[in-house]
Amino acid sequence: MPDQPPRFGPELRRLRLAAGLSLTRLGQLVHYSKGQLSKVERGLKPPGLQLARLCDAALSADGRLAGLVPEQSPEAELPETSDDGEVWLMQLSTDGSSWFQPVSRRQVVAVGAASAVALGIGAAAASASASADSVSASAAADGTTLLDGARSLFDQYRRLGQTASPEIVLPALIAQTHTLRELSARTGARTRRGLLTLASRYAEYVGWLTQETGNDQAALWWTDRAVELAAAGGDHDLAAYALVRRALVTFYRGDATQTVELAERAQAAEPPPRIWGLAAQQEAQGHALAGRYDACMRGLDRARVSLAASGPDPDSPVIGTTHLSDPVSMITGWCLHDLGRPREAAEVLDREIAQIPGHALRTHVRYGVRRALAHATAGEIDHACELVRPLFAASEAVTSATTNVDTRRLARTLNRFPDHPAVRELSPYLTAALHGAAT
Repeated sequence: MPDQPPRFGPELRRLRLAAGLSLTRLGQLVHYSKGQLSKVERGLKPPGLQLARLCDAALSADGRLAGLVPEQSPEAELPETSDDGEVWLMQLSTDGSSWFQPVSRRQVVAVGAASAVALGIGAAAASASASADSVSASAAADGTTLLDGARSLFDQYRRLGQTASPEIVLPALIAQTHTLRELSARTGARTRRGLLTLASRYAEYVGWLTQETGNDQAALWWTDRAVELAAAGGDHDLAAYALVRRALVTFYRGDATQTVELAERAQAAEPPPRIWGLAAQQEAQGHALAGRYDACMRGLDRARVSLAASGPDPDSPVIGTTHLSDPVSMITGWCLHDLGRPREAAEVLDREIAQIPGHALRTHVRYGVRRALAHATAGEIDHACELVRPLFAASEAVTSATTNVDTRRLARTLNRFPDHPAVRELSPYLTAALHGAAT
């Protein structure tokens, strides 16, 4: 008979006794009560992943206990995306709502051709085409000015994305992506390459903001469009970065295995140093989810070396974050929490968050919630509540599905201390924030 994997409770007890720790002492190290740990050891209470990671760290188990926690996520597979969206439909309403839908040309012909003729769009299209030809001739004569203007707009949109909800920024980004793609067909070869490359960066950013709305399928669709636009412009390296983006989706779903596999595939493609470094960084985060401390630290070391070797590209926007002075150090703090080392994580995040520019509101919220979570997990309940309280108003302004993952974790951690005065005071605000996220 093959050996059966050990059960969590007995394995926790075995490791605890081997380390010479009582239930009381282990509870002090992981900030869980002796009674809670006793129920877990006896199989009366299922273990949570956070508890498993904390115990892994306290008992030097290198992810062994985390590996015994049953899979939590029912969404192991990434959503499928399709490439039938040659026609882009977008509606903007006076109440501020909007929607975007890619459809095939066949659908447009079948459903909308009669309406288009009845509205006289054909004549308008001819006039618009003539105007576009005139504009494109001017653009071709001064491609540098066109690219500079579009690049400047992109920087402004990224700045706006730090202070506004994705729903506000996305329509303009989508329209600009479409404009650049269409203009590229009416310019010379050199300007065309620049326009398509820039359009790919717009599409990649649209994908990220779409993930912030909680729509993974649409986010991956935009990532695929970014890869196609980049390849059309002669940049084939974005395909590797698309694997990093997919790894980010699986990371937020809690799937350590797929996160590591996708990040390793991106590195195997031998992309430029920046993309390689971002892939190594994402791999490290996957190892942290699985509780593999040494593998995580090795990945972070590789990421630091590679990102330090990457120089700025004056011809295209920076791929990845632009608001972290030392992204690897920030991610190290993030990983330390997932590795069950919340006190170390809090020290790193305290230091790195102080370096974020004041205008980068979205970045402040994302890492600020993780910082509060680290302090709460380390048992510093008063300080955690103090840190997260001013973030609620900002989180309502920027809205972030990825940040909501940590907000829910923070709520679960604080709920273990229902009689704590700071928790009671914070509870209505935390409940309102989670309700708003769900809505």
